[in-house]
Amino acid sequence: MRTIKTDVLVVGAGPGGSMAARFAARNGARTLIIEKRQEIGSPVRCAEGLGASWMEECEVPLDPGWVACTPKGARIFAPNGNFAFVASGNAGDEVGLVVERTLFDKALARHAAEAGAQIMLGTHASGVIVSDGTVRGISGSSMGEDIEILAGITIAADGFESQVGRWAGLETELESCDIISTFQYRLCNIECDTACCDFYVGSCAPGGYIWVFPKGPGIANVGIGIAAQQLHDPGQTKAALDRWIAGKPEFSGGQALDMVAGGVSKNKPIPAMVSSGFMMVGDAARLIDPLTGGGIVPACISGKLAGETAAESVQRGDNGMKFLRKYERAWRNRMQKRHIRNWKAKQKFDALDDDAFNGIIQTLSEAKPHANTLSMLYALVKKHPALVVDFMDLL
Repeated sequence: MRTIKTDVLVVGAGPGGSMAARFAARNGARTLIIEKRQEIGSPVRCAEGLGASWMEECEVPLDPGWVACTPKGARIFAPNGNFAFVASGNAGDEVGLVVERTLFDKALARHAAEAGAQIMLGTHASGVIVSDGTVRGISGSSMGEDIEILAGITIAADGFESQVGRWAGLETELESCDIISTFQYRLCNIECDTACCDFYVGSCAPGGYIWVFPKGPGIANVGIGIAAQQLHDPGQTKAALDRWIAGKPEFSGGQALDMVAGGVSKNKPIPAMVSSGFMMVGDAARLIDPLTGGGIVPACISGKLAGETAAESVQRGDNGMKFLRKYERAWRNRMQKRHIRNWKAKQKFDALDDDAFNGIIQTLSEAKPHANTLSMLYALVKKHPALVVDFMDLL
């Protein structure tokens, strides 16, 4: 068995992993990223939408090469077909850019490599090495060869299906009520508005929504998310999307270029994201936005914070849990309040029926919410005071 030694080991080369590796390497730590697939960014596992407000914070330059489309905002469609428009500045972290994830992820990995990180593709973790209560690295294989990688800090960035965190002894398991089942096509030969990301809410997607994210003229990611506890068989999510597409003349003649099934979490923050010698970031740490299902931005921000903490840990020679909690405190100070607020909002939205969605979206459309978020709240207070009372703890 071959043994590799490094200061910081990052498991997974998605956005969170590449950001962690970049900032660890930049700050002087010998850093290695392992990726089980042979190509970074493939297969695509999300709708590919994100905002741009986080990019300066994470020092990610906007590259037109990985931008497919720049929608001006979002349309939220009620079950009765009415919609409200929300400008991209008020639409959260999933609206403003639709990217090509294969190119976007590769760009983030390239930034990590330019900072000094090493990348090993086709390298799979099969277990965590623990000694005296501290994670010391992983065992696994690389291109068919058994290996062990020893590291002062191991960062789990292995996505929604993460095993590394569980192997390290952290609580990452999800209940069915915390999972959204997803299915998506990339459809061509359709009619779509490249100026908008579209969301369809209500009984068409119980506990979730249907999305149409344009990738250019006549092509879009069209997908659905349904609360897992609403499902009775594995094919139900795809079947629901197929029925919806068949009922939309602008989409029903489309042809699928690819399709992907998966899941996202909608849970409140997990109890701990660190242990001795170990940290988790992004989807592996269950940092997906519970309300929108967006995971790219939380992954990038948490990756940056973890990478900086890892480098400081190496410099200080202290990889104990007490020190590594610096990362967890930084994440909670930066993002926990919003995560909990959106988790509470998700519980409330899941209880709304089609009539409630029809009324809310009608009100928002009349309030012209593209002006600012405050106009939405004033309109809802005026026409739906009982609903707003239910949501007051989120404002």
